[in-house]
Amino acid sequence: MFDITILWETRELILQGLWNTVWICFLGCLLALSLGLVLAALRLANPRIFSYPVACYVELCRGIPLLILLFLLYYGGPSIGLTLSASVAGVVGIGLYGAGYFAEIYRGGFKSVPKGHLEAARMLGISPWHVLTRIQIPQMARLIVPPSTNQLIILVKESALISIISVDDLTKNATSIVNQTFQVIEPYLAVALLYWLIIELIARGGYALEKRLANRQPRPIEPRGGTRHAHG
Repeated sequence: MFDITILWETRELILQGLWNTVWICFLGCLLALSLGLVLAALRLANPRIFSYPVACYVELCRGIPLLILLFLLYYGGPSIGLTLSASVAGVVGIGLYGAGYFAEIYRGGFKSVPKGHLEAARMLGISPWHVLTRIQIPQMARLIVPPSTNQLIILVKESALISIISVDDLTKNATSIVNQTFQVIEPYLAVALLYWLIIELIARGGYALEKRLANRQPRPIEPRGGTRHAHG
C-alpha cells in the first residue's frame, strides 16, 4: 500500500540527494559546454593540427559509456596519481563525456554560418574577434539551442550513474531509503518526479532561449575604423 509518510520521514535524505544531483549536474554540464566550445573552436581554427585529435576525442566519447569513464576516474585515477573524491569524479566525468557531444553540436553550428558573411567581414577589415562574437556565435546560437538542450537533458538523466561510485545523489539516497524501509515504490517514484521537474526546467529554459534568440536581430557591424557613410 502506498505510504506517503515515508517520504516525509526521509525528506532529509531526499533533499540531500536532490542538492547533490543539482550541483554536480550543473558543474558537469557547464564543463561540458565550455570544453566542447574550446574543442570546436580549435578544430575550426587550425584543422591541420587539431582536426584529428578532436575527432578522436569525439569518437571516444561516443564509444565509451559514461559509467566506464566514471570507473576510470574514481577507481583507476589513484593508480596514476590522480585521486578524486566521488563528487569531483562525477563532475569531471560528466564534463569530459558531454564535451565530445557538444563539440560536434558547436562545429555544426559554426559550419552553418554562410561563408559569404565571413568573407564580407574580412573584406571590411573586421577583426577576427568581432567576427566570432558578432557574426558566428549569434548566428550559430540560434541553431544549436535545441540540440544542446536535448544533450543537457541526456546528461542529467545519465548522471544517475554517479550513484554507483558512491555519490549521495537522488538515486543512491533513494536506494538507501528502500533498504531501510523495504518500500520500493514511494522513494523511486519521488526520485522520478524530481528528475522530471529538473528536466522540465531545462526544457522550458531551452524553449525560452530559443524563442528569444529567434526574435533577436544582430546589431550592424562597422568596418575597422568605425566610420559610417551616409547613403543618399
